[in-house]
Amino acid sequence: MNEKHTTSRERIFTRLRGGQVDHLPLMPITMQFACDRIGKKYYDYATDHRVLVEGQLRIAQDFDFDHVSVISDPTREAADCGASIIYSENSPPAIDNHNALLADKTKLASLKMPDVQGACRMQDRVEAVALFKDKIGDDKIIEGWIEGPCAEGADLRGIDTLMMDFYDDPGFIRDLFEFANEMELNFAKFQIEAGVDVMGMGDAAASLVGPQLYEEFVWPYEKKLIDGVHKLGAAVRLHICGNTRAILENIGRLGCEIVDLDYLVEVSDAREKMGQAQIICGNIDPVSVLRNGTPEKIYQAIEQCHKEAGSNFIVGAGCEVTRDTPPENLRVLTDYALSHGNW
Repeated sequence: MNEKHTTSRERIFTRLRGGQVDHLPLMPITMQFACDRIGKKYYDYATDHRVLVEGQLRIAQDFDFDHVSVISDPTREAADCGASIIYSENSPPAIDNHNALLADKTKLASLKMPDVQGACRMQDRVEAVALFKDKIGDDKIIEGWIEGPCAEGADLRGIDTLMMDFYDDPGFIRDLFEFANEMELNFAKFQIEAGVDVMGMGDAAASLVGPQLYEEFVWPYEKKLIDGVHKLGAAVRLHICGNTRAILENIGRLGCEIVDLDYLVEVSDAREKMGQAQIICGNIDPVSVLRNGTPEKIYQAIEQCHKEAGSNFIVGAGCEVTRDTPPENLRVLTDYALSHGNW
């Protein structure tokens, strides 16, 4: 029997509880696309929560999304730790990997935990959540965002150096991930108190680690962070860019309510390895299919994802919707979600 609900937020929570929904939830990741939709520069979108909220509200309204999100770039936490960040007028802020904050790893012992309320970029994200709550109340899911331990470790240490640390100094890896987890849980706490329902967690660097290193070093800290977010009262959406085929089974054991799949992963493979209960979001190719494809090709691709995923499925792309995606192409995802329910 279908559960009755009237809002996007209720639809998502019905899906998270395992109930049947009136139609498929729709939760694509949009950042630059949302910014361009309101004609603003991305620097402003990433640094001024009011611009971000405006863009997300516009995109949710125009395309009937079931969520709004505070995701803009992965550098907020590192920036407030004192890392060197490269800012551009119309591109996302990026880590300056040539001047990593922890290029000298001995600095970790004296690295201070940022005060979220006194920080610049972390507090801006919290203010975005609060503004979303004020403007949409309980109508749509408010999605927060934190970095996972491997991603944040890479932001602070430098991605290439971090990969060598797994072999050269595993003790440092554990200390670094402990620091990252403590910082991210505190960041999550403030976002959840401001109104977050689902906490997005990006851990892109984890896709670069082999399955043995992932199981030994990354998985335990991801699990600890996810469990911590659950205790704070939010669901978790895990987003790991890249090819995660070798670690799908372990991802399925993390206990995330939603797992995003990049387009490099077959949905059927993920379903087999993560089990029927795992909610999967994705995962059509955001460039060759969603941006460059015909409406017919896009429809066929998302239909195939839905067929392979089964009922526990949320419509989305395999990573961020690119900024130059034709609106009519993105609308295909909306139309598919609105016209389909449980497989």
